[in-house]
Amino acid sequence: MHEDTRMPAPGAAEAEKAQEALIAAQLYYVQGHTMDAISGELHTSRSTVSRLLSFARESGIVDIRIRSPHASPRRIEAEIARRYGITAHVAPVPQVVSEAERLERVAATAARLLGDFIDSNMNVGIAWGSTVDAMSRHLVQRATQNVVVVQLNGSGNTQTTGLVYASEILQRFGAAFDARVEQFPVPAFFDSADTRRAFWQERSTRRILDIQAAMHLVVFSVGAAGAGVPSHVYSGGYLDAEDLAALRRDEVAGDVATVFYRRNGSSDGIVMNERSTGPTFEVLRRVPRRMCVVAGDAKLSAMRGAIAAGLVTDLVLDEPTAHALVRTEH
Repeated sequence: MHEDTRMPAPGAAEAEKAQEALIAAQLYYVQGHTMDAISGELHTSRSTVSRLLSFARESGIVDIRIRSPHASPRRIEAEIARRYGITAHVAPVPQVVSEAERLERVAATAARLLGDFIDSNMNVGIAWGSTVDAMSRHLVQRATQNVVVVQLNGSGNTQTTGLVYASEILQRFGAAFDARVEQFPVPAFFDSADTRRAFWQERSTRRILDIQAAMHLVVFSVGAAGAGVPSHVYSGGYLDAEDLAALRRDEVAGDVATVFYRRNGSSDGIVMNERSTGPTFEVLRRVPRRMCVVAGDAKLSAMRGAIAAGLVTDLVLDEPTAHALVRTEH
């Protein structure tokens, strides 16, 4: 009889590693065993136990959170909930860090949180942009079934189709949650409102709009022209001088998925919205959970307008911006 020296299939080896990491994590975090004790129980080295615990954290088996009822972020979350009727998730960030670092910390917080929000059999709408792009790079894999990730608005302009940029963001979400990805291959803005209305009658477009109409969760940021990390809609060649002048005339404060609104949340009569391919606010408000991710004081007016428009149920933001939100009413 010959010994079977064949190596296990890659999938089997990965599953075995995940199972060992789960056992190590339960012993360490739940039962309070030391790494030396775990190494003895698993008949392996202490360094291997350390690697298993690292794998458990990186793969999402273990989600470490620090909660204190006395911490400043918790108090400010409660104040935002009281004042605006939404759930806030505040990332602790010192005032002195750069705008880029604020964005990364908020993006990482939002990415971790999203794993708690997404479950099987959900339609999830994603709005492309600088903030959601950063968030997509921090996603932790979680197995789901029958999840659809759908692009909220077109990404093409006169310089590019935008498909590569939007596709990379959506594919990261799809890969993280084993989801089917549905892109929306239309421009961000049509040249005329008549063209948009005609295109919206096409069956291929209607198919995407029907998926959007059945969304359970949307993930977006707010666009603002003066942000420290520029909003992609303002920096990516989507708006020309005439468009920007029209936005100023209409007193626009920001946008969600290239649909614009004023500081008080109103969007009636804004000319650019007639050409936009983003979902109407009526569609967005029907989505049960609406996750808005914001970093930086420069987006304060845009964020306040999105809240006033009723577009936000869950707000993820950095601590200095959270304090600014409750400090200034106008």
